[in-house]
Amino acid sequence: MALSNWAAYLNRSTKLLRDSSIKSTLATYTVLRMEGADGPSRAPLTLFRLNSKQDIEQFATGCDADIGGTSTVHLELDESTERNKGSGTTATGRFWGDMRLDVRPELQGRIRGGYTGFRSKPRPTLFGEMVDDVSNHQFLALRLRLGGDPRLRNSYFVNLQTDGPITTDLWQHRLYFQRNDGHWEDVFIPFENFILTNTGELVQHQITMMRERIRTVGISLLGGNSGVPGSYDLGIDSIRAVNEEDVTRPPCKRFSL
Repeated sequence: MALSNWAAYLNRSTKLLRDSSIKSTLATYTVLRMEGADGPSRAPLTLFRLNSKQDIEQFATGCDADIGGTSTVHLELDESTERNKGSGTTATGRFWGDMRLDVRPELQGRIRGGYTGFRSKPRPTLFGEMVDDVSNHQFLALRLRLGGDPRLRNSYFVNLQTDGPITTDLWQHRLYFQRNDGHWEDVFIPFENFILTNTGELVQHQITMMRERIRTVGISLLGGNSGVPGSYDLGIDSIRAVNEEDVTRPPCKRFSL
């Protein structure tokens, strides 16, 4: 394990131990003081920020080129003054590349092209894998900047993976953008509106999301579903869990495949 990865591993382990100790202490204190009526914190919970190279390294990318397609994918730290104007920070993540529907000639008719994406990497620790508990929050909040070919604006999806027994299950929702001027905006999605999918298909029997154990968060671009190729460019500043009092624009409507 590289030195930097080992340091990150130890930092995650320390954080998990500290957070678990704090939760245990607060739970005991609450019982002793009989203050259960106060309820859990409703403060916004930051899941990921993409404002440094270390932040970007928390994510993995993939696209149809991994299996014979021709799309390209990049997730980089963007320090462009112009693109970061209005973001509130000097650097953000930039997810960009070319969405292509073609595949290599020898694979035509055998595979389908037209997808790219990124997701957070699993976070192993000395005490098991680190997960996020968003059970006290109603909405997933993403601060984003939409660029690239405008025909692709309705082809972005946000994906959540919980710590469940079926590793190919994903909770999915389309990203609905309101701006078309290349400026930053906040997108709010009710957790209850996510639908359960498996390998891109709707799971027939929907269940309740295990929001206490969010394992990974990601964004995908599915140009193949809409048959639209083109250059894509998405800025990402932060991914948070929030409640109604922190929602600054109408949340996304319910999504269905």
